[in-house]
Amino acid sequence: MVLMALDHTRDFMSYPGFPPEDMAHTNGALFFTRVLTHFCAPVFAFLAGTGAFLATSRGKSLPQVSRFFLTRGLWLVLLELTLIDFAWGFVPWAHAGVIWGLGWSMVAMALIVRLPVRWIGVLGLGMIATHNLLDRIDPASFGKLSWLWIFLHNPGRIPVTADFQFSIRYVLIPWVGVMAAGFAFGSLLLRPDRRKWILTLGISATTLFFMLRAFNLYGNGIAGLVFGYPRSAGQWSVQPTLSLTVVSFFNTLKYPPSLDYLLMTLGPSLILLGLLDKAKADRGLKRILLVFGRVPLFYYVLHLYVIHILAILVALAFRQPMLHGSVIADFATKPVGYGHGLPFIYAMWILAVAILYPPSRWFMEFRSRHRDWTWLSYL
Repeated sequence: MVLMALDHTRDFMSYPGFPPEDMAHTNGALFFTRVLTHFCAPVFAFLAGTGAFLATSRGKSLPQVSRFFLTRGLWLVLLELTLIDFAWGFVPWAHAGVIWGLGWSMVAMALIVRLPVRWIGVLGLGMIATHNLLDRIDPASFGKLSWLWIFLHNPGRIPVTADFQFSIRYVLIPWVGVMAAGFAFGSLLLRPDRRKWILTLGISATTLFFMLRAFNLYGNGIAGLVFGYPRSAGQWSVQPTLSLTVVSFFNTLKYPPSLDYLLMTLGPSLILLGLLDKAKADRGLKRILLVFGRVPLFYYVLHLYVIHILAILVALAFRQPMLHGSVIADFATKPVGYGHGLPFIYAMWILAVAILYPPSRWFMEFRSRHRDWTWLSYL
């Protein structure tokens, strides 16, 4: 949750007119600021599935979990198209981001959850491992149904009218598979030797990433463009400097998330989860992180508005240009002369997280006092 705020602070307040994954323009510091935040979306999707499985161990029936997936998923899609999309630009905009992807994955899980847990795990891992075989399928080959393939696997823009396009970055394949794998993973957390299993899975996934990537084997999509910019895909290669060579190695495809990308993020995350298995979040930084983790959706919606308003205030303070009275987090639309370097970005990130803590703690305590208010679970 905290790292995600760093990524979005960089989106709103940095000056580069190119994505950090663009090998022709990036640098080590900018790229690895982005890589730190790559862990967010995969862990969100994976643990959403895990949390749903753990709910079954606390007495919820499969029909109840299925209904929760369906209603929560549709609610997330609605939020994406309203409050969240507006927060990004303060202007009318239609963009399918991470909440959209999580929402539709939950809708799919409403059906998948009725399968045996073992088969859910096979489905999830199979989708993660094999979906890159679909990379060369062009949406145009589906004719009038090209929008369906964009929705399922190939991020892009869907024309709605002559002047309006709907952009999709988070597709169903393989995000549904990540959530399904997380659901099956939940069964391991009920075992007395769970720490051994978590660490074994994490180390295995991380090792597999280095093996696939080192030999430029299968698993990172094909080179091309996403939304008009070079995307992180294809084989790595030796670059003019050591820093850029390392960048090339870790430059894995997020849209859609390649096998390499998911191994690179979920593997180390599982290792960390295993190491922190018995940690107590009773004070200090651990207690602060616990607060954010207990109000994830409330925090997510609020953090976009806080960071966007901070970006506007910063632009006014530094007398920098703005677009339509706001700053839209899109590389192509950033006005010339707008933005700041990474040290300033990190400072604004810390400020934003500090601002978000009091309302997040208030809402956490509010929810704990009103556990009988079922509708609060949708916030």
